[in-house]
Amino acid sequence: MPHPTSRLGLIALVVDDYDEAIAYYTGVLGFELREDSPHADGGGKRWVVVAPPGSGEGATCLLLARAVTDHQRSRVGDQTGRRVGFFLYTEDFEAYYRRLTDAGVTIEKPPWDEPYGTVAVFRDLYGNRWDLVQPAAG
Repeated sequence: MPHPTSRLGLIALVVDDYDEAIAYYTGVLGFELREDSPHADGGGKRWVVVAPPGSGEGATCLLLARAVTDHQRSRVGDQTGRRVGFFLYTEDFEAYYRRLTDAGVTIEKPPWDEPYGTVAVFRDLYGNRWDLVQPAAG
């Protein structure tokens, strides 16, 4: 029996504060705010979704999830055991890299070339490690 079509819709990113995270991901990284609405559970929870600029309909987005327990708060900034856990692809590496450096983003490893493209490692406002990647042509 064939598998039904599926896709990744959202990836949860645990954050300290909704508004701080929205300001960073939209202002510094240039992401689009796709949704910001109260969560059905109440209690100040919100459903906050952001996506890289130009992401089409159906693209994988980030769900900014505010940490509410001590265990969740301990994971803010280190959801992946200090590994790079997020990969931001761009068609204009130089412009996006300049955007990051102009905004004072922590560049952990400056650009280098790999067979699959040009890469740099940066940290977001919480310390999560990201690869900025411009895929190689072809």
